[in-house]
Amino acid sequence: MTDGVNWLTAEEQHAWRSFVRLHERLIGRLAHLLQTESRLSATDYAVLVNLTDVPDGRRQYQDLARALEWEKSRMSHHITRMIGRGLVTREDSPRDGRAAYAVITEAGREAIAAAAPLHVQAVRSLFLDHLTPAELRTLAEISVRVVEKLDENDA
Repeated sequence: MTDGVNWLTAEEQHAWRSFVRLHERLIGRLAHLLQTESRLSATDYAVLVNLTDVPDGRRQYQDLARALEWEKSRMSHHITRMIGRGLVTREDSPRDGRAAYAVITEAGREAIAAAAPLHVQAVRSLFLDHLTPAELRTLAEISVRVVEKLDENDA
C-alpha cells in the first residue's frame, strides 16, 4: 500500500508542519479576536469581505461558495444564519429559479467596517510585523504560484 509513496524528507516535513502550525495558530487567533471584538465569526468576515469586494455587494451563492472553497450546503446554511442576524439578505435570480444571491445589508456593511480595522491591526501585529519586506515578497510569490497551480488543477 505504501509502495511508490514519495515520502517527505525531514526538511520537507519540517517545512510543511511548520506551515500548518502557523496557519492553524494564526487563523485561530484571528478568529478569536474577530469573535471577541466584533461579534463576527471568521466565516462571517470571509463572506462579508467577498460581498464588499464587488460593487453592488451581491454574489451568487455558487460563486461565493467557490471563492471560499465551501460546499453549496455549507454556504446555504451559513448564509441562512447571517440572514437571521441581518448581515445579508437572499435574492432569487430573476433569470434562473435555482440560483440565489447573497446581498450585504447596511448592518453587514457596518459590521465589516467596524471589524476591518481590528482585523488589519491583528494581521499586522501577529504576522506582517515579523517579516522583512523581502520575506513578504517571497511569501507572496510562493502563495501566488501555489494558488495558480491549484486553480489549474480545478479547471
